[in-house]
Amino acid sequence: MGKGYNISKVRNIGVTAHIDAGKTTVTERILFFTGKKHKMGEVHDGEATMDWMVQEQERGITITSAATTTFWNGHRINIIDTPGHVDFTAEVERSLRVLDGAVALFCAVGGVQPQSETVWRQAEKYRVPRIAFINKMDRAGADFEGVVKEIKEELGANAVPVTIPIGAEADFQGVIDLVEMKAIYYDDAPDGAVIREEEIPANLLEKARKAEAEMIERISEQDDRLMEQFLNGETPASSEVVHAIRAATIAGQFIPVLCGAAFKNKGVRRLLDAIIDYLPSPVDLPPVIGAYKEANDELIRHPSDDGPLAALAFKVQTDKHMGKLTYVRIYSGMLRAGEFVLNSNRGKKQRVGRLFEMHANHRQVVEELHAGEVGAVIGLAETRTGDTVCNPDHPIVLESIDFPAPVIGVAVSPASRDDRSKLGKALYCLAEEDPTFTVRSNEETSEVIISGMGELHLEIIVDRLRREFNVEAMVGTPQVAYRETIITPIDHEYRHVKQSGGRGQYAHMRLRIEPRKPGAGFRFEDEISGGKITREYLRAIERGIIDAMMKGPYAGFPMVDIQATVYDGSMHDVDSSEHAFRTCGSAGFREACKRAGLKLLEPMMSVEVVAPGDYTGAITGSLCGKRGKIVAMETKGTATTLRARVPLGGMFGYASELRNVTSGRGNFTMHFEHYEAVPYALAEEIVEARRKEA
Repeated sequence: MGKGYNISKVRNIGVTAHIDAGKTTVTERILFFTGKKHKMGEVHDGEATMDWMVQEQERGITITSAATTTFWNGHRINIIDTPGHVDFTAEVERSLRVLDGAVALFCAVGGVQPQSETVWRQAEKYRVPRIAFINKMDRAGADFEGVVKEIKEELGANAVPVTIPIGAEADFQGVIDLVEMKAIYYDDAPDGAVIREEEIPANLLEKARKAEAEMIERISEQDDRLMEQFLNGETPASSEVVHAIRAATIAGQFIPVLCGAAFKNKGVRRLLDAIIDYLPSPVDLPPVIGAYKEANDELIRHPSDDGPLAALAFKVQTDKHMGKLTYVRIYSGMLRAGEFVLNSNRGKKQRVGRLFEMHANHRQVVEELHAGEVGAVIGLAETRTGDTVCNPDHPIVLESIDFPAPVIGVAVSPASRDDRSKLGKALYCLAEEDPTFTVRSNEETSEVIISGMGELHLEIIVDRLRREFNVEAMVGTPQVAYRETIITPIDHEYRHVKQSGGRGQYAHMRLRIEPRKPGAGFRFEDEISGGKITREYLRAIERGIIDAMMKGPYAGFPMVDIQATVYDGSMHDVDSSEHAFRTCGSAGFREACKRAGLKLLEPMMSVEVVAPGDYTGAITGSLCGKRGKIVAMETKGTATTLRARVPLGGMFGYASELRNVTSGRGNFTMHFEHYEAVPYALAEEIVEARRKEA
């Protein structure tokens, strides 16, 4: 740290994968090897340092993304751990937003699974350079070439092996490094694996040469100098190959593929070298761009300690002993303990308390965090996920993080009077941490409704209430987050006039509303000319419409996917006010919606079930009984994979139903796909039930 700090030797990376691809094991082994070398922290083999929440150790899954720092060959690697379970998609989004590069992990047996596809698409969205690591090469059914082919075909990636395996399944002995053209063997030993570097065995030489030629050919497509050498039949130096792979990987044109078996400590050190060789440092990427207030000018921040401070808060965590920890990624400048900083999203100045470098749940106090680093701050009480923290004299707002809206809700109530006051506070803390978890109170039934991304998500929230906050809560049956929208476009005129002693109220508008594509959200426009309605009154109409959309006229569910355009109207010199126009916007919009016709929307889930082939008929029957549509079916070995789209309303308690149907041999994953119209007869039933509740 300090004087020796060199930003080009920093790597901010994440490991992304489908659940059970061995992600936590890979992270563990990385910490194990680097920690042993540098005596940093006490990273014991097999103890999941990154999975330090009790729920994570119990369930064997990663829930929160913990950030940790480690060192390898003189480079600092900040690892941001991301969960593989689809209910924690927010954790993956927030991590990808602050990563510079990622290791995409695939299981040598399972290959490209639905969640690995989801995470891959999320990484594409944030243009994160990736390397692929095919893990579990020692498992029965491991198929390296098959998985590489799947990555190319299903993810459309230019995936090229830079190592190939020596043997597979129980016979997996090591890898051939195609850049150095060396065989690396891993001999089992008590403290990991002993590495032997040898010449490539004669029986694999031809295969290795062929793979090397393909690697050089594919990389020379991205590098003119190598192309020239390739066409002249010359073999480029390994340093040139590394340089070319690095440039193409950072540009997103190339995915180097490595392989290994992390649990047996095989291939992890080669992966660490690849992270340093091929993934970018903060200076290899374009400078971060932000904006501020009305100026709308692009503000550029270069990754340098000398620039003004610009940092993004990407995670908030409540800690029993220390209060609120805010994880930040520094994009430019330095964050120092004791300084005042500006939260530009909320316009609030805050004082930085203590700063930490995180080693999973071990913390090291530091005086400053440099550009390109990831660390945790105490003292930013007002800061939430996605907020920008910056120098008060150089305000900037960085692009925030988009989170999907929750699709499932349950009512919770305190188990005792003692728990009542604690429940509200605990839920507030959890909602601050997790942007896909929302809390609202239902005035009509005086219940508290908590909403999230899936049953597991809410189950863990309730579990955390009990363990971390000592609050016992009773949980109701799950409720689907229905939405409403309009069926046809319509023009509508509305006048809000009130004369009842004193000053009157006058507002008049002509409004056109039309449905938008599913998922497009709400859009407000005005076509007012000649100042018939002032800008502030138009804003009041928009606020009124947004008020009305919170509770739709059909069944009281929130409204989505509508465009509203105000194209005419009038004002009164004395009686018009923002309040009058807000009321006009709200009441006029509700009237217009009733005239346009309304339909109810429900969340459709993408469901994937994997089970032995004998159970296919029973599974298909049960999904169709839930109004599901089977969209694809494929068989790998003895297992059949069924992909279906099923309304969320039918999927509650599906885990136990599937266990019964498949004698415990089937499992499934599910994630939110989009909203779709509910059949009319069913919609009427839902609306009727809703009215009875009210």
